[in-house]
Amino acid sequence: MMQITQMQRREALCLIASVAVSSLRPANGQQANAAPVVERAGATHAGKVLAAIQPHSDDVALLCAGTVAKLLKEGYTGYMIRATNDDMGDDVGQPGTVGENVLRNEREVSEQARVLGLKRDFALNYNNHRMSDISRNELICRLIFLFRFLKIDTVFCYDPWAHDEENPDHYVLGHCVEAASWMAGRVHDYPEQIAAGFPAHAVTDKYYYARRPEINRIVDISGTLDKKIDANLCNVAKGPGGHHGSMLRAQLAKEGKKLPLLGDDDRTADRNYIREFVLARDRERGRQYGLEYAEAFHYIGPGSTAGESRIQTYIRDHAVPLR
Repeated sequence: MMQITQMQRREALCLIASVAVSSLRPANGQQANAAPVVERAGATHAGKVLAAIQPHSDDVALLCAGTVAKLLKEGYTGYMIRATNDDMGDDVGQPGTVGENVLRNEREVSEQARVLGLKRDFALNYNNHRMSDISRNELICRLIFLFRFLKIDTVFCYDPWAHDEENPDHYVLGHCVEAASWMAGRVHDYPEQIAAGFPAHAVTDKYYYARRPEINRIVDISGTLDKKIDANLCNVAKGPGGHHGSMLRAQLAKEGKKLPLLGDDDRTADRNYIREFVLARDRERGRQYGLEYAEAFHYIGPGSTAGESRIQTYIRDHAVPLR
């Protein structure tokens, strides 16, 4: 049996340590703890396509609806993809049976897609809180098909590597979206889809949202705040939006009280409740960057994971005409 000397052991440990340290350095020339890029309104994105992807019916509304609405306003076409059927409901939305939860959330997501201006929603219908034991390859394949079919350029989804994600649906879906975004552009992955008329098409921009995101992009959503409120109004069966404002108004009336914030009718109560309480984090985030309201993302853009963009940049800067 081969004996490992003390020097060999020391050399091996030094190698492991050096690899660990190098893995902590930011890739692609990004500076650690650099100030986030602030993305403001006004860009043009005609011809581009986005997918707002969520495991549950309230994720997009709560975490990225303002940015989705902003990009749609700037020229994107968009689609919604929901991974689960929300059969478990939650402890914040209005209670219901498993069957009621599925139907109500299906209807509310369709309405959410409509008010945001998305073309349609796709339901993958996995069971809520049960995505840990699904076939990830199956989900990746389904996502690759949709990315190719719809020609998706930009995705919104949970950050697959974020901390403090208790719900397995969040990180399982995030991992599968990240893999599918890359694999959709490879001609040897699921070539039968290409043969059927859906050419390889990689996703180039990823806006990852999370409970505690690694923030490198702040998006000004002040101009699309009403759209975000509209999206949260749709989530009655699930989430903190919906009719919580009008329910609080009714409860206070029984106690002989009122909040001027909630106004004199249910719709005003619901909208102002969402603005004041549900979107409080967006308001606070905005103030940090001199904005009225903002959403935060771990953004990965074109060329972040592929070397080709560096080559293309070099060609653009140094190519000369043939003589």
